[in-house]
Amino acid sequence: MANYTAADVKKLRELTGAGMMDCKKALDEAEGTVEKAVEILRIKGQKGVAKREGRDASNGALALVLEGGNTGVLVELNCETDFVAKGEKFVEVADQLAKHVAATAPADLEAALASEIEAGKTVQQFVDEANANLGEKIVFKRFAQFAGEGFVAAYMHRTSPDLPPQVGVLVELDKENAEVAKDVAQHIAAFAPTYLSREEIPAEILDNERRVAEATAREEGKPEAALPKIVEGRVTGFVKENAVLEQAFAKDNKKTVAKVLDEAGVKLVRFARFRVGA
Repeated sequence: MANYTAADVKKLRELTGAGMMDCKKALDEAEGTVEKAVEILRIKGQKGVAKREGRDASNGALALVLEGGNTGVLVELNCETDFVAKGEKFVEVADQLAKHVAATAPADLEAALASEIEAGKTVQQFVDEANANLGEKIVFKRFAQFAGEGFVAAYMHRTSPDLPPQVGVLVELDKENAEVAKDVAQHIAAFAPTYLSREEIPAEILDNERRVAEATAREEGKPEAALPKIVEGRVTGFVKENAVLEQAFAKDNKKTVAKVLDEAGVKLVRFARFRVGA
């Protein structure tokens, strides 16, 4: 039997994130040498990456970087279980990805995955290594990055106290107003708008809503003469549900978000809302 101690097992677990029995088997194979055991676990872990490709990665964490008041990055990293999602090593991987995106400003996710996060190692290889070490399918799902002349703020929401943030929002205002930015970000987290304004909703989406509204009204037996008004009313309702500027403000439902922004003398330039697994 290989000569190693409980401290060696503990060290190996900390280095690789592997389970206790896997660490013991690796130390047995490595004849007690921790460094060799690390290599063995990584080789075996990489072999398991392909086997995990078909699994569902609907848990995970969000990571945030805010810099200088005008730059923000929000990253979603997915895994299979909430057990891994709340682990220190997984959260650390998410944080490293957010910092890398903030530093390199990749054009899109494909560019981010191909970029070099460490000497000779791409982001994709970095994520695959996490996959191997943590023993679950790990996916760098998406990121948002705001950088410009405006004011960038964020809100991160924990759906459970023992999990990392599961809902995250980035907002950019045309000028600094930390209180309004926070209020609007919290509103977006709660009400999950899809678009900034009515003007941003694609015409084909509105046309489809009109078709559905008309078919529904006819099914309900509404008078033919009343159909145009009914249809437009329902389309307006759709807009108010999905365009943040049209929504009733969370802290004062007698005002729209647009009204709150107008009263504060600021404009909402853009926003991004991520919910883990959505």
